[in-house]
Amino acid sequence: MVPALIGRGREFGALRELLAGHASGTAFVLVQGDFGSGKSTLLRALVTEARRDGLTVLMAWADALESEVRFAVVRQLFEGSGVRTKAEDPGSPGDEAATLSELYGRVEDLAARGRVVIAVDDLQWADSSSLEWLRYLMRRADSLPLTVIAALGPGEAAEEDALGGALALLRDQVHLTPLDEEAVHSLMGEALGEVPDRSFSRACRLITGGNPYLLEAFLRALRTKGATADESEVAGIVQDVLPEIGPAVHALVRTLGADAEATAQAVAVLGGTQPVELIAGVTALPEPSVEDAVHALVRAGLLTRYEIGVASACPLLGAAVAHTVLPSRRQDFHARAAHLLLGRAAAPEDVAAHLVRGPVGHDWAPEALRRAAVAAADRGAPDSAVVYLRRALKEPVDERDRASLLALLGEAELDSSVPTAVRELRRGLHLSETPQERTAAARRLAGALAALDRFPDALEVLGRTSEAIRPVDPFFALRLEIDFLFASLCEAASAARAHPRLMALEMSDAQGTAVERPLAALLSLRAAMVGESPEEVVELARLALSRGMTPVDDESVVYNCAVLGLGAAGRPELALGYADSAVEEARARGSAFHYAHAISTRANANCRLGRLQECQADAEAALEALQEIDVELRNSHSVFPVATLAESLIRQGKTGDAESLLARGGLGGVLNAHWINDYVLLVRGWLRIEQGRLEESLADFLLCGLRTATRHMPSPGFYPWRSEAALVHSMLGQSEQARALAEEELTLARQWGVPEMIGVALRALGVVTGGHEGLRLLGESVEVLEKTPARFRYTQALADLGALSIACGKPAEGRGQLQEAVSAAHACGAGVVAEQALGELRALGDRPRTRTFHGVDALTPTERRVAGLAADGMTNREIAQHLFVGLRTVEVHLTNTYGKLGIEGRQGLAQALC
Repeated sequence: MVPALIGRGREFGALRELLAGHASGTAFVLVQGDFGSGKSTLLRALVTEARRDGLTVLMAWADALESEVRFAVVRQLFEGSGVRTKAEDPGSPGDEAATLSELYGRVEDLAARGRVVIAVDDLQWADSSSLEWLRYLMRRADSLPLTVIAALGPGEAAEEDALGGALALLRDQVHLTPLDEEAVHSLMGEALGEVPDRSFSRACRLITGGNPYLLEAFLRALRTKGATADESEVAGIVQDVLPEIGPAVHALVRTLGADAEATAQAVAVLGGTQPVELIAGVTALPEPSVEDAVHALVRAGLLTRYEIGVASACPLLGAAVAHTVLPSRRQDFHARAAHLLLGRAAAPEDVAAHLVRGPVGHDWAPEALRRAAVAAADRGAPDSAVVYLRRALKEPVDERDRASLLALLGEAELDSSVPTAVRELRRGLHLSETPQERTAAARRLAGALAALDRFPDALEVLGRTSEAIRPVDPFFALRLEIDFLFASLCEAASAARAHPRLMALEMSDAQGTAVERPLAALLSLRAAMVGESPEEVVELARLALSRGMTPVDDESVVYNCAVLGLGAAGRPELALGYADSAVEEARARGSAFHYAHAISTRANANCRLGRLQECQADAEAALEALQEIDVELRNSHSVFPVATLAESLIRQGKTGDAESLLARGGLGGVLNAHWINDYVLLVRGWLRIEQGRLEESLADFLLCGLRTATRHMPSPGFYPWRSEAALVHSMLGQSEQARALAEEELTLARQWGVPEMIGVALRALGVVTGGHEGLRLLGESVEVLEKTPARFRYTQALADLGALSIACGKPAEGRGQLQEAVSAAHACGAGVVAEQALGELRALGDRPRTRTFHGVDALTPTERRVAGLAADGMTNREIAQHLFVGLRTVEVHLTNTYGKLGIEGRQGLAQALC
């Protein structure tokens, strides 16, 4: 049960000590507190204890409705006492002085039997006669064993002068201030039977302002609802308690007068801290009247005054006041506020925050909402932009403006829900008129369709629009054609049809135009696919990426592929730099869609560099971000991070996790013709090797080769399938096929001229050749790869060299090579290579130590990333926004982390992560 003295145990003890100190004489005590501060509960507790001690208790509750009734409080005091007075007879007002004297005599008679306790609650509403009697009593009672304890609450006094006279005699005073954070935390632990998380008790303290009445209602609702003590539950609990506390708060507000009621309602409905002049404009009250109303509301504890304006004393009080306001009046408040702010040149989003809650029908609203949406998108808040634009489209606007609003809406929807974006973007394209508008709308729509794997539809939109505007503007048509050709590469049939046009394009086609950078990106990808020249890939990629991976003036996934091309050209560290910048830019813009693509690209660059744990963390973050905007795991946009994540898991030796991941992504069986599945075939082939399913592995590698051939991709830069197939052929005893494929790949790699791919091909040829010739080839592979940033490939070649050295009768050399391979493998997290090398060392009779994973080492990269942000002081909600994931995802990661680290909550994170 919630304690009766909710949070007021300390004050209760102080009052008892105060009263005990006056045991032989009089004690006149005033308890002051705002609405809900617990003064009435405290007073009742003291009275209950006095009665338990056998004292005579006279108690009354003053009522504002009886403030003009003579001796209304006195009558309550003497009811049931067995003493009848003239003041109790409404028909005999009698002489005032005689009545006061007679009443004093009655108290004197009661005091002759023992201490008398007179308690009056809500003294501010007492009638003047009763107040005068209390004053008369206290001035003459110094010799009596008498305690007078009164509670003074919020609200304007009915009899200000008479009240002042009585208050002056209440010598001892106790002020009830809001409960602090520590008191709330302790109280919640008692009420809930468990120690709540600090963040939850902090949220409860914030929402209730430490007000005991509000906190009690809040905790009662929490227990009734059976909700967990979780930050995410707070908003729902607030709604549950409003029907209970709303009428009580409303009754208090009404006692302060009509102006105070209108002022309190306006502040509550508008929310936040509002200047007095805005409240005056919204309520249509004179500013001096609002000032007076604010003064009364602050005295009542309902508002707090700041230098810049006034606000509800706490969010729950504001919500309670707003709960009693009719919907039409709320809308009117917001509409007036928006218009006043617009006239004062306020920030667009400040205006829009009220417009979205106001009624439809203002001709100035669409433009104000559009400006707010642009501002929201610029600061990285696409969800807010969507809200503003949807509200703008409810206003009557012409078709041109509607097309513009729909285009902005579709773009913002890409960062919240791709399926919804398609609908809005299609409407926007239909209403677009100029070539520039139609190009932008078609590209956005095609991108959204591609995100849903609707590539034929995307190609149809791009092709049809390009042909339609070519006679009017050939450069906009070329921009559409670039996206068309890029999208065509995704399917085998369309890739074959697009190949001649792709090969015919030259940079001169767009020299000096806005189309130059996207064309450079496409041609950089082409150069990497066909193996033209690594230098050309890098040069074109640098031009393409001169404004980043997601340039504001020309967003396109084609730039991501230019970055991937850098990896194929042997420059993964350069690719990582571009991807790093893109991740930070997307995070700053708040774009989940671009963040997912950028961090997927960074994951792949990390994988290529052999930074396997960093790769895993990035790929997991990409998948979580895509899930947040309704892009499913089986969607082609998710397949790239899925395959990258699976590759990193396989290389770390986590084959079970990789198998499960591919199965959940629907990538365990027959794969469609999308080109990203060529990568999946390569990854799946590696997995099958680790599982000992060699025939299936070989089939995947060979199918990868067949599909890349149909796309005119002979270069091994992206997919070194020949080397991998050669190794499996060798394992199956098919040495002739193995050697033929390995030699073919080495020839192509030397033609391509990228050291990493030459080293990979040399390793494969060395393994399948064996003997002293194999040693020579593997030695050359190690020498080449050691100078590249491809750390995983280097550890593979080194481990194979060590194993072959032992097989060729060179155990001393082999042991050193294997030991170095183990160290290099551990450095990049390559568990599979480390275990292979350790096995060879054990066969030599060595007893090398292996790593054990516990504590921090047991955390997944994503868990480590989330835990680090939490240890830095970020709230769960801030972490979710930083990583573009849901709040529940963060909570799950932290729960897993606490279990692995053996701690109870985030207070132990910083130390545990050290």
